[in-house]
Amino acid sequence: MKKLLSLLVVLTFAFTSITKVDASELTLCKDSPAFAKRQKTSLKKLDNRLAKYEADSLPALALQKQISQTKDRFARYGAGNLMCGTDGLPHLITDGEWSHAGEFVLPGLGFLYTAGWIGWAGRAYIGVVRKDSKATEKEIIIDVPLASKIMLSGFTWPAQAWSELANGELLAANTDITCSPR
Repeated sequence: MKKLLSLLVVLTFAFTSITKVDASELTLCKDSPAFAKRQKTSLKKLDNRLAKYEADSLPALALQKQISQTKDRFARYGAGNLMCGTDGLPHLITDGEWSHAGEFVLPGLGFLYTAGWIGWAGRAYIGVVRKDSKATEKEIIIDVPLASKIMLSGFTWPAQAWSELANGELLAANTDITCSPR
């Protein structure tokens, strides 16, 4: 429990001591000449490739779709209040400001949730399989129906982890952990 509290203190300090980002070289993508040039260049390359094919051929249709996606992507970047550098590429600002939360914080939390889900399901699978008579075999050759069932129930992993932490089941006792004699 002490280790968990010290980890929380370190994380709190790390998040509160974030310094401001120097964004003086960044401009809004919709106002950036380099961004406009990059868009023009990308579309020109696709148009040049499109000119090599007949109008209704499969490659031409695929390129037209790619041109449409490219226009949409640049339009979203321009409308999304993203900041571009002198290279014309959007830059993510991770300075702790809530106005930039959509650029890094929310996707980061989504990643952590998904990674936790996968890890929790793997941990639960090993825990269930450990009680089986063929435990080693089921660790090597995964029991897919069992793993699928566990994976589907793992989406509530934060609540399950909190519950196990509160009950004292999440962390192993120091006596259960082997240490090297060195």
